[in-house]
Order: sequence, then C-alpha cells, then structure tokens
Amino acid sequence: MSSMTVFRLIFLVMFLGWLMIWVMLPTKVYKNAWTPKLNGKLNSTYFEGQGTNLLLFSFPVMFIAAFGCVYLHLQKNLRKPNSRSVVTSNRLSFLRRPALVMAPLGIVTAMELAFVAMFVALLIWSLANYLYVSFGHLHMHKQGEKVWQAKFRSVSLRLGYIGNICWAFLFFPVTRGSSILPLVGLTSESSIKYHIWLGHLSMILFVAHTVGFIIYWAMTNQMAMMLEWSKTYVSNVAGEIATVLALAMWVTSSYRIRRKMFEVFFYTHQLYILYIVFYVLHVGAAYFCMILPGIFLFVVDRYLRFLQSQRRARLDSARLLPCGSIELTFSKSPGLYYNPTSILFLNVPSISKLQWHPFTITSSCNLEQDKLSVVVKRLGSWSQELYRQISSSVDRLEVSVEGPYGPTSSHFLRHELLVLVSGGSGITPFISIIREIIFESTKQNCQVPRVLLVCAFKNSADLAMLDLLLPVNGTPSNILQMQLQIEAYITREGELPTEDNLKLLQTIWFKPNQLDSPINASLGNNNWLWLGAIIVSSFVMFLLILGIVTRYYIYPFDHNTGETYHYSYYVLWDMFLLCACIFIASSAVFLFLKKEHAMEGKQIQNLEVPTPTTSPGSWFQNANRELESQPHQSLVQVTKVHFGARPDLKRILFDCKASDVGVLACGPRKMRHEIAGICSSGLADNLHFESISFNW
Repeated sequence: MSSMTVFRLIFLVMFLGWLMIWVMLPTKVYKNAWTPKLNGKLNSTYFEGQGTNLLLFSFPVMFIAAFGCVYLHLQKNLRKPNSRSVVTSNRLSFLRRPALVMAPLGIVTAMELAFVAMFVALLIWSLANYLYVSFGHLHMHKQGEKVWQAKFRSVSLRLGYIGNICWAFLFFPVTRGSSILPLVGLTSESSIKYHIWLGHLSMILFVAHTVGFIIYWAMTNQMAMMLEWSKTYVSNVAGEIATVLALAMWVTSSYRIRRKMFEVFFYTHQLYILYIVFYVLHVGAAYFCMILPGIFLFVVDRYLRFLQSQRRARLDSARLLPCGSIELTFSKSPGLYYNPTSILFLNVPSISKLQWHPFTITSSCNLEQDKLSVVVKRLGSWSQELYRQISSSVDRLEVSVEGPYGPTSSHFLRHELLVLVSGGSGITPFISIIREIIFESTKQNCQVPRVLLVCAFKNSADLAMLDLLLPVNGTPSNILQMQLQIEAYITREGELPTEDNLKLLQTIWFKPNQLDSPINASLGNNNWLWLGAIIVSSFVMFLLILGIVTRYYIYPFDHNTGETYHYSYYVLWDMFLLCACIFIASSAVFLFLKKEHAMEGKQIQNLEVPTPTTSPGSWFQNANRELESQPHQSLVQVTKVHFGARPDLKRILFDCKASDVGVLACGPRKMRHEIAGICSSGLADNLHFESISFNW
C-alpha cells in the first residue's frame, strides 16, 4: 500500500467520522447519552463549553486541511509528465455526466446530484430529529403559554439549527487557495455554484427562523425580546442585525444584478465581515466551534490574498486587439506554476482601489516561463476605463494581482479527442489549453489529444482572438506538430470585410519601475507545505492561547467573583484570538518567502527585454503592427471561417469519431446548457462533458 493510499484512507475515515457526528447531533442518543459523557471529559477548565465541539467538529476538518497540503505536495512531485497516467480511469465517468440541466441550478452532474440529495437528506433528518426530541420535552418559556405556541417556537429555533449546518459548509467553496477542494478534484471557480446554493438555502432557513420568532413574540406579547442582548444567553439583537446584513447581500447577489451591476453586488457583499461577526455573536462560542473550520480556513486564505495584493505586479505590455479586447502581459517568476484554465484577479487602483475582477490566464507557464498573460474583454465600465487608460499612451500602469488559482492537474490531456466549444470571450480559457498542448506535443513519446476548436463570434474583428493561440515567440512548427482544427463562425456578418476596414493590432510597452515585482509563487499550488505550516501553527497557537485565556482569566472570573462572564465576550475572545493567530503565522511565513523572492525579482528586473518592434530604450513608444505573419499563416491553414451561420452543435459532436471525446464548453449559458443536453442525451457514450463558467 502506497503512502498516497494511506493518506486517502486517513482522510476518508476522518471525513466520515465528521459526517457521522453531524448525523448523530440531533438525536436523543447524542443529547442524553453522549453529551454528558463528552462534556465531562472534554469541557475542561481550559476550554469550558467549547472543548467537545472543538474536538468533534473543528479538529477533523483542520487535520484534513493541514495534512491535505502534504498530500498535494507529494502528489505534485510524483506526477508523471504524461498526465494520462495519473488521471482517474473513465470507469466512473458516468457520474460526471450532466444529469440535470435547468435554471437556476444550471448544469448538475450525476455525482453532484447524488451529493445534493444526501445533503438535503441530512437537513431533513436533522430537522425531524430535533423536532422529535424537543416535542417530547417541551419547555414553556412563559406562564400560560399554549402547547402549540411552544411547538411553534421550537420549530423556529430548529430551523436556525439547520441553517447552521449550511454555514458549516458555506465558506469551503470560496476559499480560493484551499487544500480541501483539490482533494476531491474541485477548484474554487467550479465550486462557486455550491456557495450560491448553500447561501440561498441558509437564507431561506434563517429568514424563516427570524420571522418565526417575531411571530412567536407577537403572539405571546414579548415583542420587547427583539431588543434583548442577554448576558447569559444568545443575543437577539445580534441575530436581527445579522439577518438584515444577510438580506442585503442576498438581494444584491441575484444573477441579473451580478451580471448587470457588478459593483453593487461586489460592494454589498463586503458586508460578509459584519455578517460573520454578528452571526457568531448570536449563536455563541459553542456553536461557533461547530462551524469554525470553514471560517478559519477562509480567513487564512483571505489574509494571504491581502498580503499578496499589497505588492504591485510588473506589467510589461498590453496588446489592443481589433475586437476591443486587451491582452495584458506580466513578468512572473520562473518558479510560478499554474495549469491551463487558471484565473488571475486584477486590481487597478487608478480605476478602483476596492474592485477585483477575475480574468482567465491565456499563457502557458511551460511555453512562457517568465511571462503571464490575461485577456480582458471590453464590456463593463471597469474594463472600458481600463481600455481608455491603456490606449491613452500611458508609460506605466499600476496593477495588483491575486492568484493564480486553478486546477491542480491538466486533466484534459487524458482524452483522445478534445472538442472546445466557445462563444465570444469564452475562447480565453481554451487559449491556455491549446498552448499547453503545443508544449506537450514537443516532448518525445508524449501523446496529446487531437483538438477541434469550435468558436462563435458576433463580428469578424473577433477573429483576432485566434491569433492569441500562439505565444509571441511561437513558430509555425509548434502548431503544426499538434493536430488542430478550427471552425470559426461569424454570426452577424455575411462576408469578410475589405482590407481597408481591417484594424491593426496595437502593442503598448510600459516603462519598468523598481517598485513593481514579478508575480511570484503564491501559497497554494506552488507552496503546499508552507500553507500547511500556516494552518497547523495558527490553529495550535489558537488552541493554546484560548486555553490560557479561558483557564487564567475567564474561569477565575466565573468561579471566584460570583458573577457570570458575559455570553458574548466568549465569542469576542474566540474571534480576536482566531484572527490574531492567523495574522501572526501567515505574516511570518509570507515575509520569509518574500525575502526569498526578492533576490529572484532583482535578477529579473536587471534583464533588459527589447520589444519586438522597437529598440530597448523606447519604452514610451507604441508599436502598431500586424500579428506575426508566419504564425498567422499557420493558423489560416487549420482554420475554416463560416459567415452568417451558427454552429450545428449536435451534428458536430455526434460526428466526432473517437472512443474518448472530451467536450469543454465556455460561453453563454444557453450554449453551455445545449451542449450539456447533447452530451447527457445517451445517444453518444463517448462524449465526456465539462463546463467552464465564470458567471458568478
């Protein structure tokens, strides 16, 4: 048995044990038999009422997160050059097939549907058991209270308990540098929909919980309870504030607002910090420990992203394409590794100091070891302003970045034939895939899949996006070594415009600045061990300091002064110590790695990189030129353009003659749903679908 198998078995046992605790939590056995024994042994003077939940609910997930970093580090080093040999067999590919294609859930695979069913079953099981136990021992909170009113209150309270289960999972999908998501083959980008589902579900439960209690207080003439901030029990005021904040985020996170008014969604969603604070103040320290792992790992990731974003990235050049898109090229450390379809978050302070936008990386870290490129489509106000600033002949542009984030392996290489279907700017993730295949095709004895790129554009000017398939230093032989076929469809034009109407590509080179630095290997896919060290050290530090504070400050106050320590103060201590320990551990590791990268950055900075069309000294000049003619001609040989037509996706996919066809789709929702429906129809067993969507 290999060490990797041992790791997987340990993770499986820990995870199943953690789930079992959630299953047993609402039962009479847990309440009457397990809880007294566990509290007697675990709720010591060092942790008081938090000891049991810290061990049962926090420790298993933190263990998986920490040692998952070790596992991912070993997996990365053991991975063979040919990704076909390390990808899971297609025996279980039917579980990854789309099983449900409908709004608002989108595209749901059979595996996702099974897990959704199990999660809903857990919620129903928990609610049923909570009500069964509580109805058997109803507690009358007011003299003269009727039984049905007590039951109504009990239902409202238990709905909040069920919402807390959703909170236990809510933050895992949005932890971008997570070590847990890669263990199950997920990325933060592909998991955003889980965060959305959990957010909607938790909001329904919490709104029902809040409204239920307001109705109960109104029925029993206790409306004054809405203003109570109890010293010995939960704070009703904190819960109400948390609900109001959550409602603001919920309303502004609808699909239409996210797409049409991103700024409203983005700024309102920053209320999550206050939402967490007041939510935790409402539920108390013991329940906080039940949902602590998700919040803990999210805070670690968020603080590391904050530290990375404080550095200014070195922007070398920008290419303004005739279609209005912009290719930004940054300097990067040769040690920075990322896989195709990864994304990079950009912040341009001159446009907005708060807004961060994700863009697909189009470069390959293997083909371009010291460069990283992203493509920005000129659509919203932010990208319009970016285009205006760059086209106004600025000599430099201050940019901060977060990332890259993406998959841990190039899983698409396992297929015999790869069909890439894009609409509009959806072609950008496929540029990095094709560049990676170009690199793999140069290796000896390395089999790469044949590639069929089906791309639909509105106008012929968008065909300039195809020129990005080759890097600037690409040669015709690169693309000819792989079997590539491109079918391009121009939907709004019947013929190619005359040469007089063709626009030239404009390249703008920026002046280097000593304050800018190459994009370095951030924690995560490039430094799993350091991320594991941060998780372990910060969590252990948190437990030690929490134990000391509880034993030598809170415990004497409770037992020696005759007073009761304020219920909310417990939680404030927890949140303060959690943040402090994370900040200390993360800052120490980050500063250490920053010193290591400093020398490498100076070496790169001393290199003078001449532009392709100007002398090394003329950094201020713009270069208007056509794309490299030879690579362009090699693309023409493999490209067929269809004017005034849309691709017949069903015919194209069913005509694919290969035993294993990977179908990747990126573009408008309607197109992705159509392709998913074709692949899940059962008429072609060789089609294996995957959607690439960044529609947050």
